[in-house]
Amino acid sequence: MKTIIAALATSAFAFGANAMAAEKPPIVLVHGAFENGDVWGHVTAKLQKDGYQVVTVNLPGRPGNPMTPDKVSLDAYRDTVVQALGATKRPAVVVGHSFGGIVVSAAAEQAPKKVKTLVYLAAYLPQDGDSLVSLAQQDPDAKIGPHLQIQKDKGIASIEYSARADLFANGGPDGLRKAIPDLILDEPLAPLATPVKVTAANFGKVDKVYIHTAMDQVISPAFQAKMVAKTPVRVEYTLQTGHTPFLTDPDGLADAIEKAAR
Repeated sequence: MKTIIAALATSAFAFGANAMAAEKPPIVLVHGAFENGDVWGHVTAKLQKDGYQVVTVNLPGRPGNPMTPDKVSLDAYRDTVVQALGATKRPAVVVGHSFGGIVVSAAAEQAPKKVKTLVYLAAYLPQDGDSLVSLAQQDPDAKIGPHLQIQKDKGIASIEYSARADLFANGGPDGLRKAIPDLILDEPLAPLATPVKVTAANFGKVDKVYIHTAMDQVISPAFQAKMVAKTPVRVEYTLQTGHTPFLTDPDGLADAIEKAAR
């Protein structure tokens, strides 16, 4: 009898845990420019441990989703995220980092009913017609501009090697600063200059959250605040990190995403 009772208690506990997990929205993670989906590794593990279904997107034109630069477009990025949303059974919390903010905005415009909340992580929060290029030109405090290298013949943009640690891992430990220059990827050019199309009827009605990065060298804290002032969000959080909190403070970032998901 004791064995039967113990088995029933274990089953009831497992059922309760599964039911709690089922109530949590799926989370879709979208990286930014010069990155791929590998950057989310520690954050994904924490979110999954806490009971969330996590889908990590690899945008076209990089390892994990190869495509030649001449074939890559903002539409291809958008469609990749929309496809990922199609794999979730319920509306998802969609996190976009940096340029990924433009990508997830385009996806929400295309499939607003599949999105529960858009989370902008140190990200461009666009209005209709904005692009990464047009927004970056409005951010005089950003430090990345002088180190951006355009190779039109190859259709790619890259970041000066010697500047990568300071731009992407400022405030991080020495080991990360030494490693990160070799983790930064080349980025297809065309999507960076492509204006995004968003409307009040679709994108405008989707719930939005912004996670600020107080030490950011790539998208300045002042410009992050300026974008939020133009496109208000439901709630804001601030991490005391540079541009890559998934590397320098993954637990803090996971906690902020979970708060946004509630």
